[in-house]
Amino acid sequence: MKIYIMRHGQAGMNAKTDEQRPLTEQGIEESIHMARWLAPQLGDKLDRVIHSNYLRAKQTWQSICSELPKAGAVEESGDITPYGDPAFVASYLTALAAKHDSILMVSHLPLVGYLVQSLCPAAGAPMFATSGLACIEWQDGKGVLLWLEGPHTIR
Repeated sequence: MKIYIMRHGQAGMNAKTDEQRPLTEQGIEESIHMARWLAPQLGDKLDRVIHSNYLRAKQTWQSICSELPKAGAVEESGDITPYGDPAFVASYLTALAAKHDSILMVSHLPLVGYLVQSLCPAAGAPMFATSGLACIEWQDGKGVLLWLEGPHTIR
């Protein structure tokens, strides 16, 4: 089973609250670039998408969904915001792994780094570029970080 963890695209600072920060044009373009790179790796299947309820994560998903296989289910979650509990989210993803082959989560720093560390302790807590994507192979209750890429590291 593969778990894909994505950090939202670049967001502007012009909002009343952190939750309301919108994506910039660059954030949209870089997220689409990453989705186009990811799509062939997914094949024709994406079982589940979970995105944060913050505007920039919702907009990231909205900007990339047409580039990826149709998701079997899409869930908006208030548990995967910047300071969400990585152990809780990891246990949720572990439960979902029993039913799905591929999950994409669109979330935020610092949660994305800590979540990789929770799922793959040997990987540490990596830094994600905006629109960055990590791929974790999840098998028999253990995760292996296969790759972590950003819009400036792929071709």
